[in-house]
Amino acid sequence: MRYDDSPQPSESAEPADASAPAGPAVRPWYARRSTLVVGVAALAPACLAGWVLTQVLTGAGAGAGSGSGDAARPGRHDAKAAAAPATPSEEPASAPAKGPLAGKTVVVDPGHNTGNFKHTDEIDQQVDIGTNLKECDTTGTTTNSGYMEAEFTFDVSLRLRKALEAQGAKVVLTHEGDRPWGPCIDERARIGNEAKADAVVSVHADGVSAGNRGYHVILPARVKGGDADTSPIVGPSRTLGERIASNFARTTGSDPANYLGSGTGLVVRDDLGGLNLSTRPKVFIECGNMRDAKDAAQLTSPEWRQKAAQGIADGIVAFLGG
Repeated sequence: MRYDDSPQPSESAEPADASAPAGPAVRPWYARRSTLVVGVAALAPACLAGWVLTQVLTGAGAGAGSGSGDAARPGRHDAKAAAAPATPSEEPASAPAKGPLAGKTVVVDPGHNTGNFKHTDEIDQQVDIGTNLKECDTTGTTTNSGYMEAEFTFDVSLRLRKALEAQGAKVVLTHEGDRPWGPCIDERARIGNEAKADAVVSVHADGVSAGNRGYHVILPARVKGGDADTSPIVGPSRTLGERIASNFARTTGSDPANYLGSGTGLVVRDDLGGLNLSTRPKVFIECGNMRDAKDAAQLTSPEWRQKAAQGIADGIVAFLGG
């Protein structure tokens, strides 16, 4: 390819006549070609750099081509894949509750309320327990030193809730100690029914004369009248009571009551609204006698109350998960 279109002298031409007038110096053709080649050689790297920059800026480099010609280019980015939204990662499923009571609901009823002493008019209201009318609630008893049954029952109930939750149970308390009084006995029963509880335990302590010692568990009698019908729960409630009684005795070292129950630690009653109105397996436990000095020493001990809570919890586990 020629780099210069001007006529080129023949290699056989005669040398110029020395006598001819001097004119402008004429550069040999090879000198002109050499200069042009050097210029092009210097320009080529710049052009190449410009092309590379253009490819980068337009996304036509490796892995970013467009048009049908880019389909076979190694590393080509698939436009459809780029447009497809990323699949959101699924939320990790919450770990299911573990333990023998997983999936079970237990209602714990702390007997009485520390505010009942100040709301005697309210708790004296009559409520229907199916077979008759009875007081909404009572004050409960105290030790000779003034430690209230309601304080005891709430403390044990909190400990019991913790022990049951550790076994996987869902635990509902009939009150959280934040009510000025109550709840009434019919409401306590209703809370267990509406929770569809697998077991309900009402925590108490007795208040009979000194010398009467020990625990006992109260079971529902067969009662039918008004809104009360314990027929479906009498059997399972007895089983629940038996499991609690044996485990409570073993864990606390307490003996069955020496003043009722014929040494079995089990008593059947038909006059308690919390049992009469229940549609779920339910028992009361009287953990000891607050008016007896020896029992009171146990009931006022945090360490013993922890044992009491654990004994009740073990009985519930034996009933529901054993």
